[in-house]
Amino acid sequence: MSVNASRQIEDDDVCEGAIKEEGAAVYYALKNLKVGSHTSKTFCSSIAGLCDYPDVRPYNLTFPVAKSSVTRPPPSGQSPIRVAHISDTHVDLQYTPGANAQCTKPICCRSFTPEDAPGNASSPCGLWGDHHCDPPLRLEDSMMDAIAALNPTFSIYTGDVPPHDIWLVNQSSVLQSFNSTYSNLGKLGVVYAALGNHDAAPVNLFPSDKVPPSHNPQWAYDALASDWSNLVEGSPSSTTKHGSYSIIHPNSNLRIISYNSVFYYKYNFYAFQEPMEYDPDNQLHWLISELQAAETAGQRVWMIAHIPTGNTDTLHDYSHYLDQIINRYSASIAALFFGHTHTDLFQISYTNYTARTADSATAIGYVTPSMTPDSGAPAFRIYDIDPVTFAVLDYTVYTADINSTDSPNTPPKWVKYYSAKEAYGSLLTPPVTDPNVEMTPSFWHKVTAQMEKDDSVFQAWWSRTTRGYNVTECTGECAKNKICSLRGGDAQFNCEGPGTPFSITKRSDGVNEVHVERPFCEDAVLARIVGGLARKGVDAEKFVREKAKLYEKA
Repeated sequence: MSVNASRQIEDDDVCEGAIKEEGAAVYYALKNLKVGSHTSKTFCSSIAGLCDYPDVRPYNLTFPVAKSSVTRPPPSGQSPIRVAHISDTHVDLQYTPGANAQCTKPICCRSFTPEDAPGNASSPCGLWGDHHCDPPLRLEDSMMDAIAALNPTFSIYTGDVPPHDIWLVNQSSVLQSFNSTYSNLGKLGVVYAALGNHDAAPVNLFPSDKVPPSHNPQWAYDALASDWSNLVEGSPSSTTKHGSYSIIHPNSNLRIISYNSVFYYKYNFYAFQEPMEYDPDNQLHWLISELQAAETAGQRVWMIAHIPTGNTDTLHDYSHYLDQIINRYSASIAALFFGHTHTDLFQISYTNYTARTADSATAIGYVTPSMTPDSGAPAFRIYDIDPVTFAVLDYTVYTADINSTDSPNTPPKWVKYYSAKEAYGSLLTPPVTDPNVEMTPSFWHKVTAQMEKDDSVFQAWWSRTTRGYNVTECTGECAKNKICSLRGGDAQFNCEGPGTPFSITKRSDGVNEVHVERPFCEDAVLARIVGGLARKGVDAEKFVREKAKLYEKA
């Protein structure tokens, strides 16, 4: 792979594998792009990082009933229930203790070369994990035991089961990962799950019905539907063929809506049609129908998905359309729950993004940190939930020190890292410390306002995003943009700017040198290759076309 090698973007086998798996989809997108079109401008910005994002295309979403004046219900005052939130486990079933943790691949801790093998490795991986690797199964086992000991009423899992070996992934390995992790989740009782961008092979590629299904992921949808059905009580009230469902939690007025956020993902190359679809597989209209049914029935709603609506990886058009829906049904939506970033975040939606205030804050998305330790200590959240309104009253993050033990019989201890209400509630005016009071969207806006007033509050939050691991300096404009991102439930207002926010080159010693804003789950090898080639002046379309022809699947 002379072009890739000369540009030092990836190892040749990684580049070859990525092209083999994703090349047909990238070629499909590139060959149909029309210069100057909305699609081409979106691709140029989100993948190549060479253009400003185009304005969002207006889309007239119609709602069966106009929004009423109903507001969020007051707290019930009843004893809270506990709900666990897990995401981005990414267990590597080929994790090899003693293998090299400093390799040239996207993930390490495998014997990719003789030099990487146990006994030869210069930086051997530990028994319980390493920050340069996806975790071993034993770490997931220990996390499940720790969560079970906390006795949650139910749990949510917001996707990404397989490891990051995306140049090697295939249907068999994905199904093996599904079987392992979802069997483990069964230890927790009732679990509601969502689909992640890694939950198929090739990764990221989820075509709508209008796209030639070169990589039809129906096998993944079917496998997940089977796994999910074993984790819930009863049957969903509504399902779709594209990895979404709606279900009523037993003996409650809570409707949980799990939707496929990967349709709106910038690395889902099938999204770049000419013209781009407004509503792939009509999922937006399905969401409206489910939310309207909940409103009519007086139900509370949790929306769960993998990728946050305002994340920089969500294409602006779709983020805006989702935000319209969330705003319309904000009185019914108790909260939204996401993963994907691997970091500890929240994100606020507003009725008016030109005047983002506590009064205009209308919905809150909770983004849990990952179990895979690439962004910091492995983690999960436990929410304290009002059993009537299903509002989030507090959450506690639990973490484990993967370097604290080297015995296979002594797992690391999962300990409390912090409580959201303890960390932030006392900082507000007036303080919000009552354990039975909701952390509303207004609460979270006030937290961001306190970050603006007091840099120590921002810095404490910034450190928590990675659980204190590898905390980079963030002051001035960086801090301003991060606070803006927390207020960016509609991605066009998240201050992230255009383009892929990272580049990767290979150091002289062969190890990947990462210049990165957020390098974790949103990473896509082929996007790096295409974007890197484009930024270096190489004809990316010609390169991908030639390589894709070698591997194109009928």
